[in-house]
Amino acid sequence: MDFLLSFQLSAPEIILSVAGLALLMVAAFAGNKSAKTVTYLAIAALVAASAVVIELFTNEALSLGADAWSGLYRMDAFSNFTKLLIYLATIGCLIVTPKFFDAKGEYRPEYPVLMIFGAVGMGIMVSAVDLMTLYIGLEMSSLSSYVLASYSRSDERSAEAGLKYFVLGALASGILLYGMSLVYGFTGSTSYLGIRAALADGMGTGALFGVVFVLAGLAFKIAAVPFHMWTPDVYEGAPTPVTAFFATAPKVAAVAILMRIALDPFGAQSTAWQQIIIFAALASIVVGALGAIGQENIKRLLAYSSINNVGFILIGLAVATEAGASAMLVYLAIYVFMALGSFVALLMLRDRDGNQLETFADISGLSSTRPMLALCILLLMFSLAGIPPLLGFWGKFVIFQAAVEADLILLATLGIAASVIGAFYYIKFIKVMYFDEPADVVVESNSPARWAVLSLATLVISPLGYLLTIWLGQLADRAASAMFFVI
Repeated sequence: MDFLLSFQLSAPEIILSVAGLALLMVAAFAGNKSAKTVTYLAIAALVAASAVVIELFTNEALSLGADAWSGLYRMDAFSNFTKLLIYLATIGCLIVTPKFFDAKGEYRPEYPVLMIFGAVGMGIMVSAVDLMTLYIGLEMSSLSSYVLASYSRSDERSAEAGLKYFVLGALASGILLYGMSLVYGFTGSTSYLGIRAALADGMGTGALFGVVFVLAGLAFKIAAVPFHMWTPDVYEGAPTPVTAFFATAPKVAAVAILMRIALDPFGAQSTAWQQIIIFAALASIVVGALGAIGQENIKRLLAYSSINNVGFILIGLAVATEAGASAMLVYLAIYVFMALGSFVALLMLRDRDGNQLETFADISGLSSTRPMLALCILLLMFSLAGIPPLLGFWGKFVIFQAAVEADLILLATLGIAASVIGAFYYIKFIKVMYFDEPADVVVESNSPARWAVLSLATLVISPLGYLLTIWLGQLADRAASAMFFVI
């Protein structure tokens, strides 16, 4: 094993791990007063890791990817693409967080350290090419998430969210681990290449059960129906900056590992799991749309919206082609900006006493009192609905195009028809903000950091975002081809 090459390929995780340990020492010795300093240093570490990822992505000598640590870890275009999304989402969440907890006097330096270690776990997940590496990365990310969900000690809802997330997450991890043990038992390998070779000539009943359990455990992580029950409660109960994090970075990582494990070790037997993914996709679209219709709490509505959008992403996986994988990555990149912008806008809904506002009644007539904020929310919601000319439309377009090209015309038709249901609750924002009597409870935000993140997200999903589509498509094609290189 070439240790020097292994260190080079896993440099982003090494940088973040060292930074996390160093910042943990700073937090221990400097106390709570170091919270903002630790946050800035955490952002700097994530920027450095992102720069290393870009260097690896553009390194011609590593254009085909390479294995590290005796085949347990792989650096390729797919892992680099998804890591960039994870790190950018984490940076965005860290930028907008301090002001939220400062109002309650609860901001502590452990918060950015947990985010750093969560990012390390997610980076390991998307680069894993062995079931053991996958599980280590998954648990590292999950343990950080459980603590973050219950971070607000003064809020009972936060403690409840953390407990629910922990119990259900432990159940999902048990299901996933059991599935891994079955796969190992019937293939004799934990390596993705070894599993693929063992399943090349067919899949027995035992191995099929293992695959189903693995997919069920990962479906929980991406909040796909029927493993979505935790999402509305955790999204509502967790502090809003934490919810923004859950909706972006861990979502990217979970979708990425689902893609890699379905298309790499189980790729030779795609017909065995294709029907499962089709069901999960359509069920997530319908349940997410119908569940959101009656919601008055905006965080719960956005939780159902995330379930709905996961359904569209899974259509690309059901296609099981390189075009479908590329479409998934394009949609995922666009979704990160839409979700991050939506939760940042929600963070800016505060009353004169500094309390967080979360209901439709609070944004009644918002266009009259805070027109710019209302406009940003309008654009973000319409983009999530996939209404042209906003960039969210392009994400859905490439997904359905991939399905049609793979002759899954019925799936594409059902997906398009079901997406119409979702438009109803997004339009509700327009009705409440632009046509209802002003509640005038939202005060003007004086946070340049939040306005900067919200403005960037809104700009990306606006019609100007179409200028990025060719470039984004090329990156997604390259990332998708990395997974099919072994075929």
